[in-house]
Formats: sequence, structure tokens, C-alpha cells
Amino acid sequence: MKIISNFKNSFFSILIHASVIISAMALSGCAQEPSDPSDPYVNFDALADIIDSRYCFFADKNIDWQEVRERYRKRINPGTKQLELFNICAEMLDELQDGHVNLTSRFNTSYYRKWWSDYPQDFNLRTLQEYYLGFNYGSTSGMLYKYFEDIEVGYIYYPSFSSGISELNLDYVLAQLYDSKALIIDIRDNGGGLLTNIDVLIRRLIDKEIPGGSICHKTGPGHDSFSSPYYFTYKSAPDYRIHYLGKPVYILTNRSCYSAANAFAAVAKSLPNVKIVGARTGGGGGLPFSSELPNGWSVRFSASPLYGPDGEVTEFGIDPSPGLECHSPEEELAQGRDAILNLALQLAGAN
Repeated sequence: MKIISNFKNSFFSILIHASVIISAMALSGCAQEPSDPSDPYVNFDALADIIDSRYCFFADKNIDWQEVRERYRKRINPGTKQLELFNICAEMLDELQDGHVNLTSRFNTSYYRKWWSDYPQDFNLRTLQEYYLGFNYGSTSGMLYKYFEDIEVGYIYYPSFSSGISELNLDYVLAQLYDSKALIIDIRDNGGGLLTNIDVLIRRLIDKEIPGGSICHKTGPGHDSFSSPYYFTYKSAPDYRIHYLGKPVYILTNRSCYSAANAFAAVAKSLPNVKIVGARTGGGGGLPFSSELPNGWSVRFSASPLYGPDGEVTEFGIDPSPGLECHSPEEELAQGRDAILNLALQLAGAN
């Protein structure tokens, strides 16, 4: 087993290595230019071929791509206009049920929304700010934070892994919450962002090196053509940084936690003092890659599967800890009651 200890350098080297291989596959598949780049069949087939040879979750999702492409190809003809072709292609891509899959033209971008839209929201920012934080909270590096003095519980809301976290700012936040009996980290409605921000947070919650997960990349056009797993780990932050150790930590999740937020939940759940409270996350366990069609449209898709610390597939989401699944009904949120946060505050305050 190959263990890669330096997360930032090794993980980016893995991504670069995977990108080089996928790019080589793309170049080899584009050696012959199509005669008419505006031909609807040429573009449809190019899109279907790209997905067929490079998408990474066919087996996990039990998708018969040949059947899918034949079904949608019957809907086009030589006179199919660009807008109609776009809509047909977008519907075909929706069959992948993957929020990391997008088709982008000069007039539209497709996006599969049902990974979250078919589920309860379980969160309301106004309810949090007004009824729980009392519009009185700290804010830095994209985080909202507060110390609940009456129950001695620290709280951090982090809405996007796209927001870079300053190490110094995180030191300040954790210093303010350091004396709490327990810490709540709320990532509900966090749609993801930078994987490196997982490292910034996780290493403040650990005092030793831990498994982070693994990644595979495509090695050929076959649906089962993957490299051996590349393993990566997370290291504890340097001693001069402020840590939060030896006390309970509760991570709040809903279905709208995706991609990097989903990966953070997977790693955090593996820690002995961490519990996941709320709803199953939305998934997004594939690292995206982009390619281009002959007519200039671009397609983005999951090309490399990312596995959790125990080798589990993360594409379908991360479950709450046993016994801690909870939902916040919309009508209660409108009245200022958040069942997920209430449960976490009850658990944290009881410590």
C-alpha cells in the first residue's frame, strides 16, 4: 500500500498525473477533425464518446450508457437546431444523476439539480442568524462563529469550501471557542469548493496523521479501466497552531452538502470524537474534468472517483452517525425552530 503523507504536494501531484493521462486520452481521441463541426450528429456522438470513455461511475450507478445514447440519438436529425440539440444532450447527461456534470454553450449551462431539489432543505440561514445567533456573531474567512455561554458550546457555520480559510483567522476563532465543552461545525448548504480547505480544518481536529482516502484515475476507455488507488493522509497542524482536541465535535449536514463538503464529512466521521448530525449529504465523490465538443461547447464530468478513509464510495453521500439522523421541517424553520441544530446543541450542552 502506497501512503502519501504530504497532503498538499502529493494530492496535487495525483491530480496533475490524472489530468495528464486524461488529456492524453482526449488528444488521442481527437486525431481526426470532423468534416462539419456544426453537424448535430457529429457533436452528439462526440459528447457520447467522451462520457463513454472517461466518466467514472457507470458501474457504481449501474448505467447502460449504450442504451442511453441510442435512445437520445433517435431524437436528433440532420436539421436539429443548436438549442434543441443542447436540450437533448443535457437530458442525456441528466441520466448520470451527477451534480458535477455540466454542458456549457454560449447560451446555457446544464446542471443536474435533483441530487438536492428532490429532498428537504433542512436549513434556513435567516432562522440561524435571527433565532440562534441573535444577529450577534463573529465573521471571518467565510465563517460565522459564536460562543453560547449559557451551555458552554462553540459554534461555527462554514457555508462554502470555496472560501479560503486563513490559518491566523482560524487560530483566532478557535481561541474564542477553546474553553467550550463541545464544538458544532455547521456545513449545511455547503456546495463544496476547494479540497485543500478540508486539510485546513481537519488538521485542527487531530493530533496525529490519519487516513484521508484515495483516488483512482482512468487508464483507458473501458468502464472498468482504472489505476490502483493512490492513498493520501492528513497531518496535524503544527504545535504552534490552536487545536480543538479531546472534546466532542458535531458536524451538521443536509442534502445540499456536496463535493468538498461531502468529502469533509467522510473524513470527519472517521474521527472517534466526531458525530455527524442531520441528513445524508448530497454526494459528489468524483473529481471533475473538462473537455470540448467540435462546435465549441464544453462538457464537465466526473473523471476520477474519490474514496473515503475506509475505501467507501462517497459519490452517493455520507450518512449521519447512527441514531443522529434528523430533519428540520420547513414550517418549523419558518417559526424559528431548527431541529437539527437543536439536537446538536442538546448533545453538546450535555457533555
